[in-house]
Amino acid sequence: MRIVRVANFVTARSGGLRTALRELGAGFEAAGHEAVLVVPGPRTSVEMTGYGRVVTLPGPEVPGMGGYRVLLDKRRLAATLADLRPDRLEVSDRSTLRWLGRWARRVGVPSMMVSHESLDGLLRLAGPGRGRSGLPVGGVRAGRDGAAGRWVADGLNARTAADFDRVVCTTRWAAAEFERIGARNVVRVPLGVDLDWFSPERRDPAMRCRWAAPRDLLLLHCGRLSAEKRPRRSLNALAELRAAGVPAVLAVAGGGPLRVALQREAAERGLPVRFLGHVSDRRELAALLATADVAIAPGPVETFGLAALEALASGTPVVVSAESALPEVIGDAGIAAAGEGPAYAAAVSSLAARPEPARRRAARAQAERYPWSASVAGFLAAHEVEVESPAAEPVEPGR
Repeated sequence: MRIVRVANFVTARSGGLRTALRELGAGFEAAGHEAVLVVPGPRTSVEMTGYGRVVTLPGPEVPGMGGYRVLLDKRRLAATLADLRPDRLEVSDRSTLRWLGRWARRVGVPSMMVSHESLDGLLRLAGPGRGRSGLPVGGVRAGRDGAAGRWVADGLNARTAADFDRVVCTTRWAAAEFERIGARNVVRVPLGVDLDWFSPERRDPAMRCRWAAPRDLLLLHCGRLSAEKRPRRSLNALAELRAAGVPAVLAVAGGGPLRVALQREAAERGLPVRFLGHVSDRRELAALLATADVAIAPGPVETFGLAALEALASGTPVVVSAESALPEVIGDAGIAAAGEGPAYAAAVSSLAARPEPARRRAARAQAERYPWSASVAGFLAAHEVEVESPAAEPVEPGR
């Protein structure tokens, strides 16, 4: 079976979405299916990879998004999909690509939208009528109050649920906005983590010595430095800890439009922060995650949080935003914090106070609940492809 997936906002420096597309594609191929991924880029190309065929079509950069591109040429994309002749269509962009559900229905191809973002959350952060990229979504405008933003989200989500045969959400938190409108074609399929690659055994004492003194508490912020990720919360947590006499230092792995401003702010506040940029070496990233004492994932609209899960797999507990889906992913292996800084500092201190072997075992045990094999089985089940043990969990409206 040929499963064609279409996604926007994917670059060589992308984070969780790129990881999910790669791992799921590899899983589809291993299960005997043909995986094809269509993404935007600077020019047309076709590449064979370990996770299937990757077709790149020209797409413009979104201003202020650090190189992210979108597929806006509907005629060219539709022609490409017609040539590919998919047996199943999977879409990962609820704003500019929602029209593909109607295209798939016209040509008789079963379709699925993967909800990688919360419209509720994005409208709350970016303002009503504006989506993940800051571009208007669905041509809908509303007032500035939260009720109007929810009305916009409900309308767009109802259209998504109507346009696609299936909507996949990765957590209960992500599914809630579809539950609210009574959508009956929603399933939950958690994402996963590479438990072999991300492991406590990757811990690197030499790396730790380069960045921290023996008694320092090494914190890690791993994620894109953009407004919706709230990276300043990590800086604020560091400032609170140091003001309380805790010898904490912070490593920041990730690039983005806020990097220069954050570097300037850290210097002005006298905070010991090492900005590493995008860590492209996977081995170095795995060592970094395993070497940190505590990771911080402060984004308030995360629908799953792969970076946090990779930290857990590496034996590192995580402080996450109480506003996001991450509390249900990290379980007791981390702590959810509210606000902009003090609560994060308190959570970090609480985790650091736990005996190190115990906190690292708990982190690893929580991550082991999320193998990629289960995610692949769940996505294939959502595509209504036979698998040995379906992992897709139907979401009943009002549940």
